[in-house]
Amino acid sequence: MDEEKKVNLMTKEGKKKLEDELQDLKLVQRPAIAKKIGEAREQGDLSENAEYDAAKDEQGKIEDRITDIEEILKYAVVADDDGQDTGKINIGYTVKLLDVELKEEETFDIVGSNEVDILNNRISNESPVGAAVIGHEPGQTVTVETEAGSFEYKILEAHRTRK
Repeated sequence: MDEEKKVNLMTKEGKKKLEDELQDLKLVQRPAIAKKIGEAREQGDLSENAEYDAAKDEQGKIEDRITDIEEILKYAVVADDDGQDTGKINIGYTVKLLDVELKEEETFDIVGSNEVDILNNRISNESPVGAAVIGHEPGQTVTVETEAGSFEYKILEAHRTRK
């Protein structure tokens, strides 16, 4: 795989959240599931032991998540590390946009692709809107290209996200 594609841009907050989750998985959840498996083994015949099967499935999910997080963190690059507000939109910024055609305002946090949460208006820098506004400043109008067509947004406000 190309080295450029491995980079996982993220906010400092997003990286910390993954590191905390990884620590919880390794130090709390992994030992707890090992204990459950041990207790289920003590019950005897494993071929018909639903608790054992469920615990093994849960263990697999925990181990998979640990592997996923370690891979993400291995190539993590914190994009908003300097903490300076340059005025130019980047990962770690909150932007308020005006849909020029519909005259509707929307506010988004621009985050790395591993931090996306559409329900909380956290969009990726790789999304059509995120990619269109990166590097721009309030007052500018950008064109967002999507499969559904082109949309124009005027950038009303942009500032570093404060969490």
